[in-house]
Parts: sequence; C-alpha cells; structure tokens
Amino acid sequence: MTAMGEAENNLKRDNAAAKGKTGTTEEKSVSRATRLTAPLIYEVVRRDGAEEMSRPKSSLVYSGLAAGILISFSVVTVALLRAHLPIGAEWVPMVEALGYTTGFILVILGRMQLFTENTITTVLPLMAKPCWEYLWLTARLWLMVLAANVVGAFIAAAFIGSTGAFSPEVLSAVHQISEHATTMPPLEGFVKAVPAGVLIAAIVWMIPTQPQNPFFIILFFTWLISAGGFTHIIAGSVEMAYMILYHEMGFRQAIFGFFIPVFLGNVVGGTVVFTLITWGQVKEEVEE
Repeated sequence: MTAMGEAENNLKRDNAAAKGKTGTTEEKSVSRATRLTAPLIYEVVRRDGAEEMSRPKSSLVYSGLAAGILISFSVVTVALLRAHLPIGAEWVPMVEALGYTTGFILVILGRMQLFTENTITTVLPLMAKPCWEYLWLTARLWLMVLAANVVGAFIAAAFIGSTGAFSPEVLSAVHQISEHATTMPPLEGFVKAVPAGVLIAAIVWMIPTQPQNPFFIILFFTWLISAGGFTHIIAGSVEMAYMILYHEMGFRQAIFGFFIPVFLGNVVGGTVVFTLITWGQVKEEVEE
C-alpha cells in the first residue's frame, strides 16, 4: 500500500471513529450543517432519473405537454417587458432577461417534464449501469418528452398569435424575439446551445443542495441563459412555432436551420460536457 493510500485509510478510520463518539443528537446537527457531498448529490439525481424512466407513458406525455405550454411564459414575459420598457436603454436587455426565467420557474418547480433536464437525470442511471434496457428507457423518455414539449410549444404559440389575448405591441415584441432566436446560422445556434445545456444540467445538479428553496438557483441560471444570448430547444420551440405559424418560416429552415442544431447543442452541453464531468468526479466513490 502506498503512503497516500494508507493516509486515506487512516483518515476514513478516524472519521468513522469520530462519528462513533458523537451522540445521535450531535451527529444529526453535524449532518444538517455539512454540505451535501458530490456522491450524495449524484444519488439524489440518479434516483430522480430512475423514477422518471419508470413512469407511465401517459404521465410523461401529459407532463411534457404541460411543460411545453408553460415554458411559453418565458417568451411572453420577455415580450411584455420589451413592449413597455424604454427603447434603447443599455440596461433594458438585462431586465428583459429576468422575464425569461418565468417559464422555467413554473416548469421546474412544478416538477414537469422538460427535455433538457433529462440530459442529466436519465443519463446518470445509464452511466451507473450501462445496459440495453436502460438505453432503451432513456431513448424512450427522451423521444416522448421532447415530442410532448414541442407539441405544447405549438399549442402555446397558436394561442399567443391567434386569440387576441395580447396587444399588437406585445405580439410585435414576440415576433422580434422569435425572429432573432430562430434565424441565426445553424452553427451559431449549436454553439450557443451548448452553454444553455450546461446551465440547465447544473440547475438539476444543484437543486438537491437547496431542496426547500431552489427558486434563486433557477432564477439566476435561467436569467444567465437569456442574458448570454444562449439558445434553449424547448423555449426556442415556442419561438420556432410562432415563426412557422405566423411569419412564413418554412419547416425545412425550422428543422435544419434551428431545431436540430439547438437540440444537438443542448445535448452536448447537458450530457457530453456536464454529465460526463460530474460522473467522472463521483465514479470512484460510487463504485467503492
């Protein structure tokens, strides 16, 4: 055994002995005061993902549909702010970005199925136990939730544009926002989607550290997505649907120019970048 290995064993033994000397009440107090370790966060997220993969199909579909509809409040709130804030002021974009958080707060706190959350939650069980069964369950959940989210986004876009619920000024702002988000070059859309995927996965990873009050975690990181000009596939699907339904964006441009590049960028950010790194930091401890 190396000196380093012996030191690690001694540290674990001393820690176990200290716990044995501590009374039950004192140990509970220490546990409450101690930050969650990375393996514990991993286990919380892994169990959440395992539960999601075993949910009935109808539950996934309805939850994903609700998420696709409610995420539209991100677009609507930004549009409301843009329609009423002073034009040209340097601080306006940072305030508008706060509106983008609305839909994510509704969806995440409401425990609805948002596709980009699943780029980490369902992948961790697959990492822990690679097998065809888990791969199939992950693929099934991704496909069902993504499809339900997009259908919900189209329902929301149709409501925004055709019911008269919003003023012409707000609809003009929705058009501006949607056009800016969906007409960038495909490579730019992909690159800007990677940080958004990382940030959404980071939200999922960090929520177990503040289970009673995750509001500000969601608020800050989703504000950062908008403030940074990053692209999110589901909120972006509301914008894409609005452009298809009311501003003559063709399906080919929508799918190949926007949807696929942003989808891939979110997956790369959430799964390839964030999830693989977090798995790497806990792998040895989990497998002990």
